Amino acid sequence: MTFEQYLKLIDDLLAEGKTTGDDQSISRTSFALLNRKRIDRILKTFIPDEEAAKGITKVSTPRTWFVLTEGWCGDAAQSVPVIEQLASLNPLIETRYLLRDENLELMDQYLVNGARSIPKLIAVENDTDKVLWHWGPRPQGATDLFAELKAAGTLKDDILEAIQRWYIADKGNSTAREIAALVLAAEKGKALAAV
Repeated sequence: MTFEQYLKLIDDLLAEGKTTGDDQSISRTSFALLNRKRIDRILKTFIPDEEAAKGITKVSTPRTWFVLTEGWCGDAAQSVPVIEQLASLNPLIETRYLLRDENLELMDQYLVNGARSIPKLIAVENDTDKVLWHWGPRPQGATDLFAELKAAGTLKDDILEAIQRWYIADKGNSTAREIAALVLAAEKGKALAAV
């Protein structure tokens, strides 16, 4: 589905007091509602820095960025709008959003430490269907913070709050830079293969 269809799905489900996925608990739907607000805020405020924007413009052939996500996922709420804003910088990049729980066969090809962690961005070259790179579920700084807090025995709710604070301070910049670096590496590899 397109980004607009993804947002509409979330909005329609929230209007019914639901969220994506099978778990329709109050906590999941509450996260989905909060995350929908986060998405709107980031869409209004995120501006990629010049280096990240320049990297995205280097894509030279049509690509599809498949994004595995769910409406209740806090990491997805922080990264999906950044991904969409980056893709919008280059007309050769098309995004398609897939719900993780409806696409487990694909998700299971991109496990993180054995877990179905999302969001997961998979960049595919349209002409060859070749996977060029993948990214996710969170930027390295947030991943490091998560690991550090988990190793220290921090409570899950405190970890989630610390990660959200990290995202707020980072303003999407790490996500944008990491994705742009993957784009540039793929373009460089493509150029070397052509020589």
